[in-house]
Amino acid sequence: MRVFKPAEIEAVATFGQRKMAPRVCIIDPKRHIRTFLADALDELGFIASECTAAAELPTLLEQQLPDLVVLGMPNDGVEAGNILKILVTKMFDGQVLLIGPRDSIIVSALRQLGEETGIAMLPPLATPFSADGLRASVATLLPHKAPPSPPVDVAEALKAGWLELWYQQKIDAHTLAPRGAEALVRMRHPAWGVVPPASFIPDSKDPQFKGLSDFVVSRALEDWHYFIGQHGPVDISINLPLGFLEDPASVSRLCRQIPDHPAFGGLIVEVKAAEIIRNLDLAIDAAKRMRFHNIAISIDDLGVDWPSLSELKNFPFVEIKVDREFVTGCADNRLKQTVCRSILELADRVGARTVAKGVETRSDLVATHEMGFDLAQGFLFGKPANAKKFARSALSRPVTVLE
Repeated sequence: MRVFKPAEIEAVATFGQRKMAPRVCIIDPKRHIRTFLADALDELGFIASECTAAAELPTLLEQQLPDLVVLGMPNDGVEAGNILKILVTKMFDGQVLLIGPRDSIIVSALRQLGEETGIAMLPPLATPFSADGLRASVATLLPHKAPPSPPVDVAEALKAGWLELWYQQKIDAHTLAPRGAEALVRMRHPAWGVVPPASFIPDSKDPQFKGLSDFVVSRALEDWHYFIGQHGPVDISINLPLGFLEDPASVSRLCRQIPDHPAFGGLIVEVKAAEIIRNLDLAIDAAKRMRFHNIAISIDDLGVDWPSLSELKNFPFVEIKVDREFVTGCADNRLKQTVCRSILELADRVGARTVAKGVETRSDLVATHEMGFDLAQGFLFGKPANAKKFARSALSRPVTVLE
């Protein structure tokens, strides 16, 4: 394993005031356990890698330089003992978390062996365990500060392949049946882990926004094909600036990528309400042109500015999404309910579908149902997830309400 000099350690360990995302190596012979741990640790901010046996570990240690090794228990403990010996030989200076049955003799013996050989052993995590239990076990390694803004420009992220699309379900507010998903762009930086979009998305007038928009379109339609192979067709919506739809070359590329598949129900492009209101003629023209290519425009984040749309004689937009500011906590706030009901009345007059964003509690869900929203979206139904995890979890089981 590479040995860092003090100055190098500082450069590798931090960026500005923030410690870099910790790295974890998950070692377990069972694939489903590795997958569960990788997903859970990824959500906590770790950059995860996996291996199944001791033979794979030396190479991984040299390539990944993990801060943490999570070690599941094989039946006899011999393999786990070999893994600890490799960590000693490679001068591993991180920490080890053993996972196994409570009061296990093997777990106790391995912890003692690790401590005797100078390995930093965390208290073992007893099975079965919850996500909260896992978080508590690795709490000392979790990053505490927000990433710098911006940590890296979009051009570099596109070139390096650091961008991903994550998906959040839209749910029928009356039946709780899945009704599609919104694609949300994320950056998975090799040092900082998953970076939120507020830290890297440029202004819509930035020249780099075009490349970002092209990425979103291409990846979303690739993921649509992936979803149909894994589960079945999923209606996908993406976020684009209105300027993208104003550019003939961009629109032409978008139209050429629309799937020619009988199961494809169309692509929804979400455009911020404020942008549409500032450029109503352009937005209306774009919406009319796009529908001939199986592309519809949704008005995103509409709030108290809804009266600006109330006098439109021609309303070519298929969907109105109410800003989460007026949905989250609406069950106990009459002012928020008033804004929601006004937008719902507008949508009813023009024949547009409505989506309540930011549904985070059961009471908010009940309120959106009673007010008459068509769809609901929010953390109550689950957090956004990358395409593989979304297909594996959200698409493969009935909708559950989290709380």
